[in-house]
Amino acid sequence: MRRAGPDLRVAARKAVIGTASANIAQGQSLSYMGRMKRQILIHPDPRLKKVAAPLPDLSDELRLLSDDMLETMYDAPGIGLAAPQIGILQRLIVLDCVKEDGEAPRPLVMFNPEIIAASDETQSYEEGCLSIPEQYAPVTRPAEVTARWMDRDGRAQQETFGGLWAICVQHEIDHLDGKLFIDYLTPMKRQMITRKMQKLKREMARD
Repeated sequence: MRRAGPDLRVAARKAVIGTASANIAQGQSLSYMGRMKRQILIHPDPRLKKVAAPLPDLSDELRLLSDDMLETMYDAPGIGLAAPQIGILQRLIVLDCVKEDGEAPRPLVMFNPEIIAASDETQSYEEGCLSIPEQYAPVTRPAEVTARWMDRDGRAQQETFGGLWAICVQHEIDHLDGKLFIDYLTPMKRQMITRKMQKLKREMARD
């Protein structure tokens, strides 16, 4: 997921949730891929459609994984990343939706995150995904959600999120359940994006 620039903070309450910085339309390579700590899977990939397993306990290895995921997310640059996106089918997500210049970052590591409450009010955002680079579409989700999770130190946490944070949390937890943002679209739109990603993967394989 990429931090949306000022041009994306529009009055229509749209924001990009996760996208590559390269301009695919002009044939440029996904330059961010080469510098990432962990390789991000590109759709279609069967691992992106599998349900991730819950984590019974934390370990130093999992904490290192979360650190690597944050580094990968920031390098993309993004605002969220789920473990299945790097081929690890465990219930772990990281996110940081702070976008304003000069504002302190707020990296969140969530082990076994779950939504325990959601508002009736909805909001529509223009979403994208680091696993589906340069493709965007509006998705309607609850405007506010309450999530609980285990943090990097093994402590239980709970928080209510709104705005972009709410969208991002839902987007990333979807990844843990094998669901992509394009699954909210019409079959025709979903197939069109999938074909573009298949073409992109063929081009990347030739490079």
